[in-house]
This record gives sequence, structure tokens and C-alpha cells, in this order.
Amino acid sequence: MQDDEPDHHVDDPWAAYLDFYREQVIAGVLGLDVDDRRATRVPSGWTPIELLSHVLHMEQRWFVWGFLGEQVDDVWGDWSVDEPWDEGADGRWRVPADVTAETLADRLRELGRRTTRILSEHQRDELAADGERFQGDPATLEWICFHVLAEYARHAGHLDIAVELVGAPPVASPP
Repeated sequence: MQDDEPDHHVDDPWAAYLDFYREQVIAGVLGLDVDDRRATRVPSGWTPIELLSHVLHMEQRWFVWGFLGEQVDDVWGDWSVDEPWDEGADGRWRVPADVTAETLADRLRELGRRTTRILSEHQRDELAADGERFQGDPATLEWICFHVLAEYARHAGHLDIAVELVGAPPVASPP
């Protein structure tokens, strides 16, 4: 795992930072014992394995379903409801008992490789497909990158706190 942020001389800082935060989240979850991965330490009730599932589905929603406009099986698979943004849905993150953190980490790394290919094959000012995700108001690939990177950074920070509350070593090294 990379402890330091990407060097400022990388060819594609978007891909490098997405890889960096993706690996930070994976390392944080896999660094916990199996029971702590499924235990909540925060009042909102999420667990580290649920956060790992969420970032997997989140990245897929934005780059594959959103930008490419491809159909995605179980697009809201990280949620307990089919459409978490419906008024009154009362959904929360969930991970079935037979799904392991290792399986989610493998899927996330595979998705990360796909995201890197998407970034290498498209211009940052290219508009997303006008599909289900954007319905007439597609975002640029750059906007999607900003959004996903911000979400990764936010969730990596959340995970750092949960890991600290467990008493495990921190994932991110202090400056």
C-alpha cells in the first residue's frame, strides 16, 4: 500500500489519486479483524465492510453507469433499498453475510483498473452518456472525477476514525 499521496509528476493525477484513496480504504478495512469489519463504532451505524461496499458501488455508478451509460446489475447494491434517494425510502448500507471484505476489495481493484482505462480513453471535458444517471443533464468526466475523488477522500477519513476507535493502527500516516 502507498502511504504517501501520488507524486506531482505522475502522468494522470486523477487516476493516481483515485488509486491512492481506493487503496487507503481497502487497506483500512482489510487491516481490521473479521469481526471489526462488520461492527459499527459510530452513531450512524455503518460498518467498515459496508463502507468498502459503498465505495465500490459508488465508483461503478459514476464511471460505468453514469459516464459510460452502461447497464449495471444492482446499481444500488450497497443499499438496503432499491432507490435510496426516494422520499421515505429509509435505506442504509448493507453487505450480505456471505460477502467478504476480500471479495469486495478484489472487485474494487478490478473496477479501479477499468476506471483507469476509462480515464485513459476519454477527454476530461467529454460529457457523460445521457442515460439513466443524468437524464438530460450529463456531467463532464472531469466533474465526475472531482465528485468521486471527494467522496473517496471523505470516506477514507471516516474509515480512519472507525479504525482508530477499534484500536487498530491508522491507515493514513500523519504529516
